[in-house]
Amino acid sequence: MDLGADEFEQSLPLLQKLLREADFVGLDIEFTGLRSNLSGLQQISLFDLPSDWYLKTRQSIQQFTICQIGLSVFSSIEGESNMCSCSPFNGPLCNSVKQFAHKPRPSRRMFHLWGQASGYIAHSCNFFLFPTTFGILDTEFSFQASSVQFLNQYGFNYNKFLKKGIPYMNEEQEKKIKHSILTGNWKVRSSLDKDQIKVVINEVTRWLDLAEEGDQMTLPGIAGFQAFEVQLVLRQALPNIWTVLRDRGVIVKKVSQQHRWYLEHASGDRDSCWKEQILLSARGFSVFFQMLVQAQKPLVGHNMMMDLLHLHEKFFRPLPESYDQFKQNIHNLFPVLIDTKNVTKDIWKELHFPRVSNLLEVYEVLNSNLNPTKDSAPVIVHGNKCEKYAKKKCPHEAGYDAFLCGSVLLKVAHLLLQRVHGHVPTSEPSFPQYLDVLAPYVNQVNLIRAGVPKINFSGPDFPSIRPPILILTVRKWPGVSEQQVYGEFQNLCKFDVRRLTQSQFLLLTNKFKDVRSVLKEYRCHPTLQVSLYRYWRHSPNVNCMLQVCSVVAAWALLGFLLGRSSP
Repeated sequence: MDLGADEFEQSLPLLQKLLREADFVGLDIEFTGLRSNLSGLQQISLFDLPSDWYLKTRQSIQQFTICQIGLSVFSSIEGESNMCSCSPFNGPLCNSVKQFAHKPRPSRRMFHLWGQASGYIAHSCNFFLFPTTFGILDTEFSFQASSVQFLNQYGFNYNKFLKKGIPYMNEEQEKKIKHSILTGNWKVRSSLDKDQIKVVINEVTRWLDLAEEGDQMTLPGIAGFQAFEVQLVLRQALPNIWTVLRDRGVIVKKVSQQHRWYLEHASGDRDSCWKEQILLSARGFSVFFQMLVQAQKPLVGHNMMMDLLHLHEKFFRPLPESYDQFKQNIHNLFPVLIDTKNVTKDIWKELHFPRVSNLLEVYEVLNSNLNPTKDSAPVIVHGNKCEKYAKKKCPHEAGYDAFLCGSVLLKVAHLLLQRVHGHVPTSEPSFPQYLDVLAPYVNQVNLIRAGVPKINFSGPDFPSIRPPILILTVRKWPGVSEQQVYGEFQNLCKFDVRRLTQSQFLLLTNKFKDVRSVLKEYRCHPTLQVSLYRYWRHSPNVNCMLQVCSVVAAWALLGFLLGRSSP
């Protein structure tokens, strides 16, 4: 289900109800760009501590924005009162589920008849977002060509993002706009096209020339946040009109200037309520974000670190400079995080599943006969108006990827539960049971290209388990650069390269086999000598300290000898 600015506010009560009844929520976010094109030491690398990685990535988060958020709300069938539609699985089961698509939700007995252990219903939504442009707020953001091209390949609708995007703001922005609105100290910076605003004003002006006091006209087709903006523009431009928002559009009424003054000063609570409505519309998706935080449901993503950074920056507060403060803030907002990338990484190694490169491939492997618990895994059906993903695959559409995250979580949890018990549980597993077996992975979020493989949001980060650092000593190659060193090794394997001295470079990879290959290949190389890096042996600081100590010791010894030889 796609939601833009026009449909968002009326959908909030249903979304709040779904959150209250949910077991967990799947999340995926699409951005206008991923990383700034930083150079040199500003690029992320395997040498980075988590705090270094955070500070470098923080710059990119501030530069780019969110264009689409996908949420998939998963609820066990017993807790769901809405209708469901179609199973995402292929094969005989799908046909069985389709027979019930027009009927009330399946009961537990139906799932037993289908031969499945338990069932969940998923309500998946795509939210198109666009930053609030109102009053003093006018956000700047960048597009990255590669990201735009990537989303275009998968049919992303940029018109919905740019024209129908739901506004949003973080708490700092909300404080500023709230103060401006409630004190009346603000100016409209309309998000509507200037030509469109001009058309509206001209239309109302022509009507005013012929209208009498008390006459009214309707501006149809204007709803949501735009309706408030149109009213503000008209009230500022025309002193002899009054506006009211109704279901059919904005009502414009011709009044005398005295009556206008009376309406402005005598409306009291109504005027205050109207300003609160403006603020509510300006907050947009941030209202739902607060609902999500208050629901305190487990949040599930895949490689979700960038998602969490954007959630903090765009809806909570600007990202702090302190990495530890960021971790604490996220843990307070979402006490239970599960990154399916982190979970599946271990399972894939142990069960020797085929290599996969994206979330959809992970889902397909778990949904194939390679998964020993495929037939006993929970049935997942789609909620009413969410049947799209039962019929076709939509990779890199945020709502679909959010659904995949939740589905992968249930399948992996069921697989882990069977391994714990040594057999398929006879009773229907509950979601708390799944959480128990997932406990080692809770709040462990995968980290791409850093000194540690994951971040622990509920405690200190774990020490690095990366391969050892190598040191390259270059002979007979004056002026060699880090890029040239990288090019020398890229056909064999990929290393992150960092200069240590004029003729020495550090090499780091995330694969142990690459370390073994390079040590073997360059064992007798005439100009490039590669060995394991030892801090006390190779560090320039340590060498400098040892040299100073040697000089001091030599002078002390010389002074001692000269002192003994003197009469």
